[in-house]
Amino acid sequence: MGQSAREMGMGIRLRKKRFKVLLIMLLLLPLAGVGLVYAYLKGFAFLQPLIGTVYLAFGAILVMVAFELKRYQRFFYGGAAVLVGGTAIYSIPPWHEKTRPVISEAKVDILEYLPFQEGSNVMTLNEPSSFSIKDDIPVIDGDTALYPVYSAFAQAVYPEKDYDPHDSEVMSNQTGEALDNLITGKADMIFVKNLSITQLETVERAGKELISVPIGQDAFVFFVHAKNSVESLTKDEIRGIYSGWITNWKDIGGNDEPIRAFQQPADSRSQIALEWFMGNDRIMDAPQQEIASLTGTTIGEVSDYQNDKNAIGFTFRHDSTEMMKNNDIKLLKVEGIEPSDEMIKKNVYPIPAHFSVVTTGTDNPHVEAFIEWMRSKQGQEIVEKTGYVPVREWKIDE
Repeated sequence: MGQSAREMGMGIRLRKKRFKVLLIMLLLLPLAGVGLVYAYLKGFAFLQPLIGTVYLAFGAILVMVAFELKRYQRFFYGGAAVLVGGTAIYSIPPWHEKTRPVISEAKVDILEYLPFQEGSNVMTLNEPSSFSIKDDIPVIDGDTALYPVYSAFAQAVYPEKDYDPHDSEVMSNQTGEALDNLITGKADMIFVKNLSITQLETVERAGKELISVPIGQDAFVFFVHAKNSVESLTKDEIRGIYSGWITNWKDIGGNDEPIRAFQQPADSRSQIALEWFMGNDRIMDAPQQEIASLTGTTIGEVSDYQNDKNAIGFTFRHDSTEMMKNNDIKLLKVEGIEPSDEMIKKNVYPIPAHFSVVTTGTDNPHVEAFIEWMRSKQGQEIVEKTGYVPVREWKIDE
């Protein structure tokens, strides 16, 4: 017996519905693939099972609808929920690990601090500079973090024009490249917070002698989660933590939790400061995280600070200003002394730091007078306005 027109119509509609389901799944397959690859490359490989499971569960539900398997509806929905829920539970611990607040070494967008640019955030003096340079402009370079300071120096003293931060008399090429420029004579002076032993050995091999003049004060600080009960550590306790001898907060007045002591990448200014602070004490291996490379392999790198309640990290006080805005961390006292402006000015904070202008005996005729001006009342006003502590106090009438 032949099919009626109604039955044929229903059959055609059913086939169309199944074709649409197949088409939707085929269209979503590349999207799922992109999600799997993206998760892997971004270090979220633990989410791959969840992405795959969601795709399969969604596909199974589409198949149920297409084939009108209503009697099995609760099994499809229940099975999909169990599958996705179980995979999600599997993914929660590493997801939590990845999504905790991360605090990295402060970075400066130098384009926001270009001298003589409209809308620039560079600090200005309240009065015309008492010192200026019209010709033979000294070439300055340095640590990006210090660019807001020496860009303001340049704006106060140099002639007005455009200064390309990578190819002009006012550059910012990070400490290592800036030091190379100083050694080779491409820069007359550089601004740095500290130099590593390796960098100092490079200077020595080049037969150069560095002349370093402090321009501003800072402090090397350690910070923890805001709810950590520890308020102060001694220098010996900090060295004990970072050498691996002290491993639990209960041993230094805190809760019974293992200490997770984060570090910074090698040659970062904060890590160099830690190395100087530790002296002859060996620094333990830093917590590592695995990052997927474009070649499909994984490489280990120093983990970013993640603000768990058992974590400790370090930075410079100036850099910590942005970190403190969220109130999720607190700076520790050292030997009972807090790293405040007052304690830094009085030179009583136990781990002081400063930044300097460094030369190698340049022939530029303006360098010496320029450095003297940086330490004058006007130069120190700029230092203070950019968030650092001046290296000297000035009376109102000076």
